[in-house]
Amino acid sequence: MKIKATVATLSVLSMLSFGAFAAQSVDTTQAAKLQPAGVITVSGVAAAPSDIRQALSDKADAKGATAYRVIEARNDGNFHATAEIYK
Repeated sequence: MKIKATVATLSVLSMLSFGAFAAQSVDTTQAAKLQPAGVITVSGVAAAPSDIRQALSDKADAKGATAYRVIEARNDGNFHATAEIYK
């Protein structure tokens, strides 16, 4: 029983620590203090704003960024968003 509790605890902690490293959305003031690392774009069909933010965060993570700032976004049936990423 103790082993099951330990495994469950480690699983939860690993999920929390993984989420702690996700790229965060920042505003212009916060971005001014960070080092620019490029630009990313995401696009697709019929997504909620939270899905678009998650797609930007995932793509920023894949590029090794710690933060991103949305510089262009539209959502009229199809969505498209562009963000500057920061290290």
